[in-house]
Amino acid sequence: MNSTPAKVLERVGKITRRVDGTALAKGKPVFADDIHLPGMLHLKILRSPHAHAHIREIRTEKALKTPGVVLILTHKDFPVHYFTTAGQGYPEPSPRDIRILDDTVRFVGDRVAVVVAETLEAAEAALAVIEVDYDILPANFDPEKAQAGNPVLHPETGKIDIHDAAHNVASHLEATLGDIQKGFEESKWVFEGRYSTPYAQQAHIEPHITLTWLDENERLVIRTSTQVPFHVRRIVAEVLNYPMRNIRVIKPRVGGAFGGKQEILNEDLCAAVTLRTGRPARLEFTRAEELYAARSRHPQIVKFKIGVNADHTIHAIDMDILENCGAYGPHALTVMSVTAQKALTLYRSPHVHVRGKAVYTNLSVAGAYRGYGAPQGFFALESIMDEIAHNLDIDPIAFRHKNYVTAGEDVPIAKILGEGREGFPVVIESTGLHDCLEEGKKLIEWDALRTAEKSGVQRRGVGVACAAQGSGIAGIDMGAVFIKMNEDASFNLLMGATDLGTGSDTALAQIAAEVLEVPVEKILVYSSDTDMTPFDTGAYASSTTFISGGAVKKAAEKLKARILKQGLILLDEKDGTIEKGVVIGSGGDRISYEEICTRSFYTENQTQLMATASHMSYDSPPPFNATFADVTVDVETGLVRVNKIVSVTDAGQVINPHMAEGQVEGAIPQSLGMALTEFMIFDESGRPVNTNFRDYHIYTAIDMPDIITRFIHTHEPNGPFGAKAVAEIPINGPAVAVTNAIFNACGVRIRELPITPEKILSKFDEVES
Repeated sequence: MNSTPAKVLERVGKITRRVDGTALAKGKPVFADDIHLPGMLHLKILRSPHAHAHIREIRTEKALKTPGVVLILTHKDFPVHYFTTAGQGYPEPSPRDIRILDDTVRFVGDRVAVVVAETLEAAEAALAVIEVDYDILPANFDPEKAQAGNPVLHPETGKIDIHDAAHNVASHLEATLGDIQKGFEESKWVFEGRYSTPYAQQAHIEPHITLTWLDENERLVIRTSTQVPFHVRRIVAEVLNYPMRNIRVIKPRVGGAFGGKQEILNEDLCAAVTLRTGRPARLEFTRAEELYAARSRHPQIVKFKIGVNADHTIHAIDMDILENCGAYGPHALTVMSVTAQKALTLYRSPHVHVRGKAVYTNLSVAGAYRGYGAPQGFFALESIMDEIAHNLDIDPIAFRHKNYVTAGEDVPIAKILGEGREGFPVVIESTGLHDCLEEGKKLIEWDALRTAEKSGVQRRGVGVACAAQGSGIAGIDMGAVFIKMNEDASFNLLMGATDLGTGSDTALAQIAAEVLEVPVEKILVYSSDTDMTPFDTGAYASSTTFISGGAVKKAAEKLKARILKQGLILLDEKDGTIEKGVVIGSGGDRISYEEICTRSFYTENQTQLMATASHMSYDSPPPFNATFADVTVDVETGLVRVNKIVSVTDAGQVINPHMAEGQVEGAIPQSLGMALTEFMIFDESGRPVNTNFRDYHIYTAIDMPDIITRFIHTHEPNGPFGAKAVAEIPINGPAVAVTNAIFNACGVRIRELPITPEKILSKFDEVES
């Protein structure tokens, strides 16, 4: 089932220059903020200093007198309408629990008012003189305590799809396979563990930034750094009650997103200002706003109870998820669903039960972040797998080999637990996890490091973690493509797929070039413009290569068939083939792509050679990964140094090796940051403490360990040229591989991230005593 197709690929799987590389290298104006619009207005948001309060009165008279101030908007300027900021499929599975501006604030940083001015400086000056009278309300920062409903964060009528507002439960899930109690009764051993992960921020270089204006036809244009341009259009139209036909959303180059821009955070306000004033408007978040007022990873407490048979096979898994979604619930249900579904996909078990609650608190709002719940789930799962292996005195790799799913097996949890709704059957058609583990084992020198003596102050250890993900959302994600041919045998590829800096424009061009048998340079890519390109759900859920790539392959195949048919007409032949941009008739006559297109335009059987295609799949084939960590623990200071990370991934047929390596090499520091240095701190009043990159420490070049990246080649029959996803899978393993390596080094088991010297030292004292 992992067989490789016979056809030799000439463009797919090859290192290829990025289609946007030259413009980026030369610093061309390709990003959202790289254009200047005459008469542009600048927006600044007044944010709440309180974690929970009712706005009794807002006095803006002084602020309006500030030179340069044009307009100030408050909740009084908008009708009451609840929506979700999550850029997801429609109807959205997230609660509709937020207003564009509200008379109640629910976290420090919530929107209070918007100042619109001729300059940024004038807008900032006006913020300082707005007077707000608040009635302070009780606040809750603990998701376990918040379920008591004191206070209730969302008591208002009109809010939709909140699971249990009275107990602050935004969303809930539960699923069962087999008989979980019977499974535990039949198991020889039963193990339990509780694991937690903190808030962590995407920390993309480019902040959220949006520019809006009216074009020559008085249509609203939104130029924004987003992952989801078509969702932006739909949600802005709804929130402002403005005709969708009069909105155009343009996604330029994006300076990083990682899930944080799968959200409508400033487009609604900019659009409202432009529609009220008729002038261009601009809103850019500061780094502090990104860290406490944008979106972050959902903190979760995950509990596992696992029953194991005498032959070391898993017999029963019970999983409990408590998710802190912050003050509002974008992505609350679906992140939790992914936590459960991806973790429970990896190992077979006849008896499974999972329950989850996403709970409101008066803290910053969580949302989409690369991995989308899977890193939290795999931190828990791969921790307890390591603990079980240790307690049963078996090699952690051997224990995983014994239990992971293999080719030909179905994944029953995928059928009953999709993203926010029932899913679809999944059968594993391709997996290279065995080889991922074996290759990584050699590269990390597993046997030598694991069994080496653990003594002295500096103690070295090794750990492993396995992970799975998905390739798009089965039955939901859809991408569409239009390709047309030009006289010089170049092709315009227009698609809604959203390149976030990942290089997806290049990868999709490679797929088109492979089908059409032309150089990649002949594929001219234009993407992510709601007026000019076909629909695409957006760049999330590791969907672009599998879903959008599937649409590109379909469209290119249709166009290739039409080129062949047209070429044979022009040659007056009945049969023939295409070879490297030339149609060859059965009689041996030849006609080039250039001549076919030119004659088709101007002289004979005139037509535009073009094709469109859409792709949606009920399959979401999981990529697999094994990550290994080599660490040194100083048992006197508690400091942990990560020496090496080895990441071995099965992503099917890799489309572009350099870009795939870049995905892995970018995911590793994000996961190491979550493990060791990145966590959002709030004081006793819910105020954010670390709101800059000095205090919120992301991994930098000087922190990085040695990284070894490898790919195991498999062929996924449902993917374009055998490809599966690669974007998210490598972020799931490094954090837990590090904690498992720490245990191997010094006997300290870390079940709560982040890892700190204090935790190491206190637990080491327990181990040594």
